[in-house]
Amino acid sequence: MKLGLHVPNFTYPGGPATLADDLSRIATAAEDAGMTRLSVMDHVWQIRTVGEPELDMLEAYTTLGFLAARTSRVELLAWVTAVVYREPGLLAKAVTTLDVLSKGRAMLGIGAAWNEEESRGLGLFFPPTAERFERLEEALQICLQMWSDSDAPYRGKHYQLERTLNVPQSLRRPHHPPILIGGGGEKKTLRLVAEYAQACNLFNSPELEHKLEVLRGHCADVGRDYDEIEKTVLHRLDPGPNGEQVDGLLRELERLAKLGIDYVHGMVPDVSNPRMLEILGERVVPVAAQLGS
Repeated sequence: MKLGLHVPNFTYPGGPATLADDLSRIATAAEDAGMTRLSVMDHVWQIRTVGEPELDMLEAYTTLGFLAARTSRVELLAWVTAVVYREPGLLAKAVTTLDVLSKGRAMLGIGAAWNEEESRGLGLFFPPTAERFERLEEALQICLQMWSDSDAPYRGKHYQLERTLNVPQSLRRPHHPPILIGGGGEKKTLRLVAEYAQACNLFNSPELEHKLEVLRGHCADVGRDYDEIEKTVLHRLDPGPNGEQVDGLLRELERLAKLGIDYVHGMVPDVSNPRMLEILGERVVPVAAQLGS
C-alpha cells in the first residue's frame, strides 16, 4: 500500500507572506517521508468541511506548477478538478504542461464538481448535475484524444474542438497522465471509472466494500480488468503529535488493504509542523508498504 499527502489547508502561522516557504517545506518533507503522491484541492474558496470560505485558498494548477519545481519524485495532481471550471482542451493542456515540467509526474484527478456556492460567487459555470456528468464524460474523451496520436476534431453534445493538437505531448508513458476519477456514484461515476480511468477515489465509509463491488460489476460490463484499476481512499493520516495514534492508524490501513485498497491519500493535521511527517515516514510508511503485498 502506498500513501499520499493531500494539502487542503493553506492557512499557516506565518500567513501569506511565508506560504511559499511553508509549502516548499511540506512538499519536500512529504517526499522525504516516502509519500509518493501530493495533491491540492481544485477550489477557489476554502470548503466548509475544512474551514470558512474566507480562509486562504490557492488556485490548483498554479500551485501544482510551483510544487513541481520544489519536488523531484512525488506524483502531482488536483484532488479533484471540477470539470466545469475549465474548458477540456485547456485542462488537457494544463495537465500536459505539468507533466512535461515535472518530468512525467502529473496525473489528472477529475470529478463532476459540487461546490455551487463558490461557483456562483466567482461566476464560474455550474450547470445542473446531469449536464455536469455529461460534460465529465466528454472531457475525459477529449483529454484521451489529446494525449493520443490524433489531432482530429472532436464533436460532442457540449464541446466542439476543431483540432485536438497537443504539443509538446505528455512525457508519461507508456500511455498518458493517469486519470483518477473522484466520487462513488454507483450509476454514473463508477461506470466512468471502468470505461476511462486508471484510478478511482472513494470515501472510507461503511459503504466502501459495496462500492468496490459495484465497480467490479461495471468493469465486467465493459470488459475491463478490475485489478488494473487503482483503488484509492481518502483517509485522515493522523499519527498524533507524539506518535500516540500510530497503532490505530496502522490497524485501519491494514483493514483497508484487506478490502483491496491500493492507495491511501489524506490530509495530515498540523502538517506545517515537520515532526508530523517525520513520524509518518519513520513509523507508518514502511509498514504500509508491506500491506497488500
